[in-house]
Amino acid sequence: MSNAPDKVVIEQFRLGFPWQTFDPFLFCVHHLDFYPAGNDRLGPAASLADRHIGTDFEIRDGWRMYHGDVVPGFPRHPHRGFETITLARQGYIDHSDSLGATARFGHGDVQWMTAGRGIEHAEMFPLVHQDKPNPTELFQIWLNLPRAQKMVEPHFSMLWADTIPNPIWECDGRTIEARVIAGGFDAIEGSEPIRAPTPPPRSWAANPEAHIAIWTVRLSPRAQCTLPQAPAEVNRTLYHVSGGPFVIDGQSVSRGIGARVRPEVDNTIAAEEHDVEVLVLQGKPLGEPVAHHGPFVMNEPEEIVRAMRDYSRGGFGEWTWSSAGPVHPRTQGRFAVHVDGRREEP
Repeated sequence: MSNAPDKVVIEQFRLGFPWQTFDPFLFCVHHLDFYPAGNDRLGPAASLADRHIGTDFEIRDGWRMYHGDVVPGFPRHPHRGFETITLARQGYIDHSDSLGATARFGHGDVQWMTAGRGIEHAEMFPLVHQDKPNPTELFQIWLNLPRAQKMVEPHFSMLWADTIPNPIWECDGRTIEARVIAGGFDAIEGSEPIRAPTPPPRSWAANPEAHIAIWTVRLSPRAQCTLPQAPAEVNRTLYHVSGGPFVIDGQSVSRGIGARVRPEVDNTIAAEEHDVEVLVLQGKPLGEPVAHHGPFVMNEPEEIVRAMRDYSRGGFGEWTWSSAGPVHPRTQGRFAVHVDGRREEP
């Protein structure tokens, strides 16, 4: 399909904290913290003086505590009406929730949680190394749920790193590498289509008509890749993550910039003199009203009031953990215990 004379790039925009997203995505944040060595309590072996403990979002010395007071991270908090997808790239995340699930994941794992009618969880960043720094990097993405699915039963699932397709192609000494978290990826002519792991059963991504895709694409210098096409009504956004600029349809996109593009035409992205990594979020918009208050995302304001009331009455499950920000022992590896008691170790 020819895209001339129409332009591929609809708009470019600067990436703040969080990043701008488009329906059906609600939120995307890139956390990158260069934590120092850990102390005996899995927090930073460094002074916390003069930090705004409990609301520390200001980078100081290369890292933040967020809402943690001993261990960095996000202690016990609720969600309703959407899904959280957490791409853990470096470091560990300790998860505990009001369904009874718990986990430690990281180094390429993805946690996918459908909040549905309501769940509480904690996401803590344990600093397990006492003899060296603990860099921690993740994306957290919020995917909206349609009105008919906002009150589904909550669901916790893990996509372990070795189950996430990570194809690598070599062409004329140049490399294209992808990670396919959601959706299909068949960007290389003549290669077999790559399919992501199955999303949770009540996820909006489980509907093939939603065309949900979450990919990261890494290009070596001078490599190029054409993303698979999608219907014109789908929203597709490319986020520059790291490296030098990339070029799409003659427009350069540099670090700190996002580009919303037309998905029904060829999206050929090309690296220039340096490696580049791009995050792609894609999905068919729900086109529904959004009522948003903190961790609750519904359609109407009165539904937000109901969510707050339900939460205050204990309607989001039982918190059985000994603290608001539980962490696992330093020596614990990656694992998950699911709601039904099933234990996984990748």
